[in-house]
Amino acid sequence: MMNERKVPTGILGFPVAPMDDQGRLDAKAFEQNVRFLVEEGLSSIFVCCGSGEFHALSLADYEQMVEVAVSVTKGKVPVYSGVGGNISYALELARLSEKLGADGYLILPPYLIEPEQEGLVRYISNIVESTDLNAIIYQRDNCVLGLKALQKLIEYPQVVGFKDGLGNMELNVELTQSIGQRLAWLNGMPMAEVTMPAYYSIGFTSYSSAISNYIPHISRLFYEALLSGNNELLHELYTYVILPIANIRKQRKGYAVALIKAGMQIIGQPVGTAVRPPLIAVEQEHYMQLERILQIAFDKFPKPSST
Repeated sequence: MMNERKVPTGILGFPVAPMDDQGRLDAKAFEQNVRFLVEEGLSSIFVCCGSGEFHALSLADYEQMVEVAVSVTKGKVPVYSGVGGNISYALELARLSEKLGADGYLILPPYLIEPEQEGLVRYISNIVESTDLNAIIYQRDNCVLGLKALQKLIEYPQVVGFKDGLGNMELNVELTQSIGQRLAWLNGMPMAEVTMPAYYSIGFTSYSSAISNYIPHISRLFYEALLSGNNELLHELYTYVILPIANIRKQRKGYAVALIKAGMQIIGQPVGTAVRPPLIAVEQEHYMQLERILQIAFDKFPKPSST
């Protein structure tokens, strides 16, 4: 059974949740976002997660986004949804994702509670047991698993991956070296390109790329340079593109989502810059800084011709 499961590899795509003037989901813009990521070679599509403003989606928005993603990808790449928060809602979303044809889901942290390890195992187990879909555990915030807890959870064949957004490298080494290839290891740190060399060295071969929504050719260039050990190219990408964008991202809380929409707007993807509360849109000064960085990115690292 495990060999048949579509486990994410490489660069993972996380589309946004565009809004129209009335604050409603713009399904056409979302479809274009997903299509762009698939055409640009992203290995999998994760919808209704952090970049997709999971915190603010209605059930109708969620259902529409999963439906669109499954329709656009047509099985070319796996589609994962975000489930989490309130356990009852998480179970509803997991079953809905299975019904709509998703390949799996990313388990986001439980709502508010600071649980014991036993409680986290129960929370994740309940979700995993509710469907036969692939499940990826997201290590961050109030969902931090130790080795013993993770070893219990990998008894479920549905648990195929572990995404880290915590950054505790001592714990990551313990987990990867103890569990090995049983799981796919995904780097989910903020601006994951910044930390990817360190993560790659301990077995994390996949990462979520926010910038792939607007400069996917840079994501590919970075990943290829990392795999081939091209340190000179890595240095240039860090200097001119990755670290400057990361520095803007740090300026305001919530820019993780807003900066993606700003980048997409700059390159002509019609998603708008509005974000759902409590997030805030990118300020004009930071927007102009991102424009300048992207101009440098396209000048120094031009997108390869498709011909």
